[in-house]
Amino acid sequence: MSENEKIYGYARVSTREQNEDRQILALMEMGVPQSNIYLDKLSGKDFERPQYKKLLKKLDVNSVLFIKSIDRLGRNNHDLSDQWRIITKEKGADIVVIDMPLLDTRREKSLLGTFISDLILALLSYVAETEYQTIHQRQAEGIAAAKARGVKLGRPPKPLPENFHEVYQKWKADKISTEEAARLVNMPTSTYRYRASIYKNTTLL
Repeated sequence: MSENEKIYGYARVSTREQNEDRQILALMEMGVPQSNIYLDKLSGKDFERPQYKKLLKKLDVNSVLFIKSIDRLGRNNHDLSDQWRIITKEKGADIVVIDMPLLDTRREKSLLGTFISDLILALLSYVAETEYQTIHQRQAEGIAAAKARGVKLGRPPKPLPENFHEVYQKWKADKISTEEAARLVNMPTSTYRYRASIYKNTTLL
């Protein structure tokens, strides 16, 4: 490692519920300072990610970027290849994919080495995108099958407050305004209107 070399790490999880600890630990074990690790909690479908954009501005010819696996960088085949080119060609930085030692642009700068890296990248990018599409196709098929069986998806609505019937009757009789009714049952006005319309259709009053 040269004296001027700057080490960065990039981690990504698709949702805020997913845990990034395994990626962070792997990056730190490779010598990446925690302060130089950039984390996005967003989908890998594109590169419109705030932390990735900040990282990209930091990279230069003295930089080495570590990522745990290629799909953490992205899942879109074309965009992934394009970003790899920007980092390695335009920025002049090196990339190290921890889970795939052959994807380490520091190792071999010859034409053959570059060709092998590009070939492996193309293959892994294709696999990452195909896996992403397969997951979403299965999710869509699962949702369609559930709907066909009459399964209701999503979170069940919160139970109505105990005073909802009384407030609804006053509101229905124009004794109180929508805003007052919503306040009495502790709901936003739009939510009250929605729940009241459902209540009207499902309850004999």
